[in-house]
This record gives sequence, structure tokens and C-alpha cells, in this order.
Amino acid sequence: MSKPDSTKRQPVTGTGRFISGVVEGFYGRPWTMEQRTELFKRYVKWGLNTYLYAPKDDYKHRMYWRDLYAAEEAEQLTSLISAAKQHDVEFVYAISPGLDITFSNPKEVAALKRKLDQVKEFGCRSFSLLFDDIETEMCPADKQAFSSFAHAQVAITNEVYMHLGEPEVFLFCPTDYCAVFCTPSVTQSSYLNTVGEKLLPGIDVLWTGPKVVSHKISVESIEEVSSVLKRAPVIWDNIHANDYDPQRLFLGPYKDRPTDLIPKLKGVLTNPNCEFYPNFVAVHTLATWCKAPAEGTPRDVEMGDEEQDPCYSPQKALNLALTDWLEEHEWVVVTLIHGMSVLPGPCHPRLKKESSEEEPMQTDMGESPYIPGPGENPLYTAEPLTLDDLKLLSDLFYLPYEHGTTARTMLQELDWLKNQSQAAAAETDKVVFIFICKRRSFFYMLSSYSCFLFFQTAEWCSRAQQFDNMCEAVVQMFNRLSNAPNRSILYDLYNYICDIKSGVGLARAYVKTLGGHSQPSAQLLNDDPEPWGFRGGLSGEFQRMLPGHGNRDLFRHPPMTAVYCIRPYCPEDKVKMLIISGLVFSRLKFRSDVMDLSAGEISPSPLCGLILEDDLGLCGYALALTDAKPAAAKIQVIQSKMAVSGSVFEEFPSVIALEMLPRVTDPSPAKRMIGQLLSSIRSSGSRGAFCELRQSNRRMLDFYSKLGSFKLVQMDGLPQDILVMATSL
Repeated sequence: MSKPDSTKRQPVTGTGRFISGVVEGFYGRPWTMEQRTELFKRYVKWGLNTYLYAPKDDYKHRMYWRDLYAAEEAEQLTSLISAAKQHDVEFVYAISPGLDITFSNPKEVAALKRKLDQVKEFGCRSFSLLFDDIETEMCPADKQAFSSFAHAQVAITNEVYMHLGEPEVFLFCPTDYCAVFCTPSVTQSSYLNTVGEKLLPGIDVLWTGPKVVSHKISVESIEEVSSVLKRAPVIWDNIHANDYDPQRLFLGPYKDRPTDLIPKLKGVLTNPNCEFYPNFVAVHTLATWCKAPAEGTPRDVEMGDEEQDPCYSPQKALNLALTDWLEEHEWVVVTLIHGMSVLPGPCHPRLKKESSEEEPMQTDMGESPYIPGPGENPLYTAEPLTLDDLKLLSDLFYLPYEHGTTARTMLQELDWLKNQSQAAAAETDKVVFIFICKRRSFFYMLSSYSCFLFFQTAEWCSRAQQFDNMCEAVVQMFNRLSNAPNRSILYDLYNYICDIKSGVGLARAYVKTLGGHSQPSAQLLNDDPEPWGFRGGLSGEFQRMLPGHGNRDLFRHPPMTAVYCIRPYCPEDKVKMLIISGLVFSRLKFRSDVMDLSAGEISPSPLCGLILEDDLGLCGYALALTDAKPAAAKIQVIQSKMAVSGSVFEEFPSVIALEMLPRVTDPSPAKRMIGQLLSSIRSSGSRGAFCELRQSNRRMLDFYSKLGSFKLVQMDGLPQDILVMATSL
């Protein structure tokens, strides 16, 4: 743990100390009193000084701002304010009356004063009035009393400020609290100019930067707004806020704010993640940023460092925060030895009594510990969480406008693997010779592109393995984090890490399918997948229906809708069908269907051959014989074996062969082709149709099962790996 020099704790700008710390200003469940007290203890270590109490969903802070605190609530706030003082933290109580206050009504102003007077009695000496996220239209009574919305807000703010005795710290949050809200611009905003001219000079103004969640905040932008406000603003920074998206968490460093800003500001307060414990990184790196100019030693600018800040390195600040996070909390697994907790790993080479509230629930040590006997399963031993795990966690959940290095690499690699696999599939037109060895029933491909293994290059296979290794690291991080004894941190993180583990798992399986190392997943040709196989929720469905969905992804790869063409089969399709069969069946380690429709030895019946094409070419087929028995007899003579017995042809005279390349992930084209084939077969007078499938072809088994009309047919004498599914017409 780095110990801040108390003589360098607070940069000074103008009069008073530089305001630095946290604003609890998010929407959602407020933090507990215990968590806030823990935050104050961190302040002492990190050199921060201010806490702004403004939880949007504390109903007496915002919705029922007029109501006084009850005795129990008053006791809790009094204790919290006292705890802040004990740790030299300035506790700023904020109230947000803007939802329904009538500015021109003296009773409303009196109610506001009465509420703040009560909080003052609790020991609070610093206050804030917030008018953010409210409607800008004044009621008729206020329109008669004030010339503008800004005049109304400034008048009541000045009056309350004077009533409270002009506190040293008094913050005002305007309705136009960022540049994008200012009409027509910051310098020409009548609202902001009124605030700057009329607000008493002892009142500081909160500002979020160019946007609500600002990617970057420049010195020039702060100088511009300062000239309008006639004072240096206090930044309310939403860079780590996540209350607007329940799927996002931000564990990256405080960045894209040059330390040259510090002399231009009155302070910086970060409004971080709703979850308390993951904010260790956000608050720690802010503290490092605030101290950077006072440390006195410029750093060497690193290659690729976008900020070019001589005093502050976001990456070094992040590494320091993650190291301290690992050391200060019980991340590592506890092993019980005779009533003592042994914390393994270089960070915790010590024994300690089982007294910490953050340790896991202990077992009853009255009995001897269980020791597995010979041949029994060994006890499960979880590995301790490592610093690399926390770095990976931060990379996966970095910042609103930027993924971490590992996350970017994984997205780039997946994109490359997918595109190169599709490009390789297009090379099938360049195959110059295909020889079919019927005796072994394998496909031998002699190509001018002999470096391809199933049309995947050695580079593709190497990068696929690297991608798989990165996916495995995510899984192992999840496992170690899930077994960490500090359950409070885990519970804050669990939904996020479970979600990313699921997404990475699907991507991993898809790449293995492309590389021929596993069978195509049933999830890829299924309109009824397991819930964990897709991202659900009504909000997500609304977004996917809107134009431009995905065009703001941090990895710019706009979603594409595949367009398929279904056309009749022609004899020229035989070669390409053989290639599809070879690619698919070689992956599954078995030959084509016994009827050899896909091998081209027997042509499909009239109107019973369909070909599926996409932008890359032929990608699937559906073929049928309306009378399969004569063809079966012919093939039996050629190959001296067959799976289906003659009795099947009485009830199901027709046979179907269907196959899709793995890149066809939409089941709709396959369902349409099957529907057309069955219609043609029915028109021929056939009573039913069957198909032969190998048990390892889980994709097609799942597809036929989900159709509902195909059922398994029990037959004697079938090879062990062959299944027959059939449907009556």
C-alpha cells in the first residue's frame, strides 16, 4: 500500500482546499451506512476529503424532500456525519427539490430551510442544492414571479445559502450541467450566463463536462465554462457511473482528464458504480490522479499513452489500485487447519484467528476434518485469486468508451477468425480435384491450396488456439473469484462475471466449430435455444428492432443480417455438395447418409432438390427421393451394407438428406426447405419420409426434434451410431 504524504494531500486552487472524493449520486439502491463508513476509512489512506450525499433513490433526498427525518433516520445520519468528521472528511448533504417545488411559494422555501436546518442539527456543515434531471417548464405561478427558470433556481439557492450562514462548502447543480445541454452553446446559453451572473460567489457549481458521461474533459472546455460561470467548477464525474445500464460495470482507471485541469478546477467528485465494493479501482485511481501534480516528479511519457500527461499514468495508477485491492481484502481462499485460517499466496503469508466478518462461514471443528480414503474423490481445493485475475477483470469491464487491452484483443481475434473462416469457405470454388474413395467412405481433397486443413490455414489454427487460451483464462478467473472468501465483493460482481463467462463460452464453442474441433453446436441452428444461449429481456428486443442497433459498439463491427437464396438443385451442384459433405462429415468423423444422395451417386426426385446459397456461395442443401427402396437396393449392392431395413419403406417410402455449413446459424432457411420437400413428397403420393442421422450430429438431431413432426423410429439391427427419424404425411 502506498502511503500518501500528508503534506501533499490536497492541491490548492484559489481559496480553500481542492475538493476531492465521491458523490453518491446514482439511481438505484443506496449504499449502506456501514459501506459509507468504510469509504471514509479509505479516504484517510488515499488523501481524499469530501463525500457528497446525494443518492437519487433516498426518497427523502429527492421525491419526498419536504419530509423531515424520523428519529431512527436522524440517528443514522448523525452517526454517519460524525464518522466523516472523525476521518477528516467533509460531509456534504445534498437535497434535490426540483421535481415539484414551486419556487415562488414562501411555504416551499420555508420547508426547504426547515429540512436543511434539521440536517444541520445532526452536525452537518456543508450543503448542496441539486436541480439536475428535472423538467425545465415552470408552473404558471413561477412564470409570473421569475423571468426564467435560471432566475428561479438562483433566487432560492442564494436565499438558502444565506439562511445557512454562508457555509464554506455549498454546491449548486444546474439543470444544464454539461455542455451538450446548453443551448445553443456554453458561451451563449442564457441559462448558464444567468447562473454565472446571479449566483453568489461563495457557491460552487457542479459540472459533468462536455456530456453527461464525458469521454474526455479538456483544459479548454473547463476554461470556457469557467468564463461563463465566473468561477472554477467542481467536476461531477460520471466516467465510472453504471446506473444507466445493468449489464455494464467499470473497473478501469480514472483517465482522459489531464492533470493540467487541477489548477483550473475547484474539485473533482466521482459518481461511481452503483455496487459499492467494485469502486475500489475508481476511487483509488482518482486519488492517485489528484495527488499527481503534488508528487513533484514528472514521469516519462510511455509509448502509446494518449494523454501524454507527464504527471499521471492511468495504467500505473490501475496497477497500483489492483495491487492494493488484492492486499487489502480477503480475496484468497481460506484453508482450515485446526481452527486457524491459513491464507495462502505471497500476499498473505500469515495466520490469523477466525474473527473477521469477511471470512467464509466456518465448519464445526468439534469433529475431525474429513480425509478421503484410497480411491475416493480428493477434497476440492480452490485456487487463490491472483493479480493477473484482477487485471483481466478490469480489462473485461473497463470504461464506457473503451475496452481493456485483453477485451479488445479477444474481439479482434474473434472477428478475424470468423471472417477468415468465411473467406476460406469461398475458396471451395478453386478446388481442382476431388476423389472419393468408396471403400473407406472418406473424402480425399487434392487442392491447389494444400496448406488448408478443412480450408483453415496454420495461422488460423494458431490464432484460434490463442483465442481459446484467452477464453480459458476468463473461465479460470471466474472460478477463482467465485471461490474467494470475501462474499460481499463477489455478490457485487457475480452477475457481471457470470454474464461475461457465458458470452465467452458461446464464442469459444463457435470458434471450435469453425475449426472442425467439435461438432456444430445445436444452439447455432435452433430457434428454441436454452435461455443462457442468448441475451434476453424486453429492453434488448426493443433495441434490436431499432435502426442502427450496434453502431455504437466499442468494437466497431455493425451487425449484419444474412440473406439466403433457396433455388432448385441442378447437376452442376454435385461438386460443391461433395465439398459441403466432406467439410461437415469429416468434422463429425463419419461418412454421408447411406442413401448417398449428398454424394451425388443418385439424383433427387423431380422437385425434390433444393440448394441454399448466401453471399459466399453454396452453404446447404435439402434432397429427397420419393421412392427410396429401389435406390437402397442399388446402394446395398455397391457398398454391401445399409442401415434401414426393408420394413421401414412400407410406412415411410421417401428419404430426405439435409445439411448446412456451420456458418448458417439461422434455422429458418432449413425449415423452409424441409417444408417444401415434404410438400413435394406428399404430392407424389408418399405416406411418409425418413432420414438417417449419426448420433454425433447433434446439430441435425436437435433440428429435426424441434420441428415436432419427426420422431425416432425404433428398429432392430441398426448400427450403434445410426438413428432414424421419420414423419408421416
